[in-house]
Amino acid sequence: MEDKTTVLVTGGTGFVARQIILQLLQKGYRVRATVRKLESKTGLTSMLVSQGVTAIDQLSFVEAELTKDDNWQQAMKGCRYVLSVASPVFFEKPKDEQQAIRPAVEGILRILRFARSEGVRRVVMTSNFGAVGFTQTDKSRETTEADWTDTAAKGLSVYEKSKTLAEKAAWDFIRTEGGKLELVTINAVAILGPALDAHVSGSFHLLQNLLNGSMKAVPNIPLNVVDVRDVADLHIRAMLVAEAAGERFIASADRQISLPEIATLLRAERPGASQLVVTRKLPAWILRVGALFSTQAREAMLLLKISRNVSNQKARTVLGWSPVAPQEETVLASVDAIIKYNLLKTE
Repeated sequence: MEDKTTVLVTGGTGFVARQIILQLLQKGYRVRATVRKLESKTGLTSMLVSQGVTAIDQLSFVEAELTKDDNWQQAMKGCRYVLSVASPVFFEKPKDEQQAIRPAVEGILRILRFARSEGVRRVVMTSNFGAVGFTQTDKSRETTEADWTDTAAKGLSVYEKSKTLAEKAAWDFIRTEGGKLELVTINAVAILGPALDAHVSGSFHLLQNLLNGSMKAVPNIPLNVVDVRDVADLHIRAMLVAEAAGERFIASADRQISLPEIATLLRAERPGASQLVVTRKLPAWILRVGALFSTQAREAMLLLKISRNVSNQKARTVLGWSPVAPQEETVLASVDAIIKYNLLKTE
C-alpha cells in the first residue's frame, strides 16, 4: 500500500460503504467519508470501534449530497481514489420515473467532474447487476459484463433503469471528457450477508417478507446473491489492480438460488425464526394474470425470465478474487442479522 493513501468513500453510512470503510481502515488506509448529515458520524464511529478498529483517527467526514455541489471539492482534495457508493435516497416509489433517474445520473456525473478536477486517479462506482443482465433471457449462455440491460424493456423497475442510465452516463463521461481519470464499476447482484449494525440493504426485504409470513406462497424466482464482505473486497481490489481500469465487474457468489430453495433452507437451518415461512410455490400463471394489472407483478414476471446463469469469472481472473462464503452461508448470516437487530417488521 502507498503510504497513508487517502480514499474517499461516498455515502459512508450505507450497508456496503460501512463494510468498505471497515476493510480500508483494517488495511491501513486513511479514509474520508461523505455523509448527508454530520451527526450520523457518531453511530458509524461507534460501530467501527465495536468491530475492533483502533485507527479511528484515520477516519474523517465531510457533509455532502449527490444533488448539490457543496463540499465535494473539499471532500476529494488530496484523495487518490474515490469509491462512489452513495445512491439517491427514495423512501417511496416516485410517481415520475425521472425523479429517480435524474438524481442518479446527475449524482455520478457530479462525482466524476469533481474527481477529475481534483486529480483523483481512479473512481470505483457501485453499479448494479440491474445494469447488466435484467433483459438477458437466454439461459443457454452465461451473462457477462459485456451485457447491458435494455432500459425500454417492459417490467423493468425504475431503480434498475436509473442504475443502468447512471452507469452509461458515467462511461460516456469518461470517454468524452474524463481526461486521465480512470473508472471501474462493480455490478452487484442482491447484496446480503452479515450486518455490522441494524443498517442493512434493500435485498433484506425478501428475507424479511419470508420470515414475517407476508408471503403466503413463494414465487419460483431464481436469484443471484453476493456477500457484502465480497462487495467491499471487490471495490478495494478494483481500486488497486492496474488492469481493472476501464472495466466492469459482476459481483456474485457462485451459482444461483431460488426463493423456494431459500425458504427450505431457512426452515431447515433456522427453524426457530422460520415458523411463518411457507414453502408452497406460487404458480407462475398467477403472476402472469397479475402482470396484466400490477406493476409489482410485471416486475416479478421479468425476474422469472432473467437468465441467472451469471459469470463471476472476470472478477476471479483480473482481480484475483474468490467468494468469502457459499451463498447459503450468506443467506443465513443475513437472517441472523435480522434476528440480532430486531429487523423482522410485519407488513
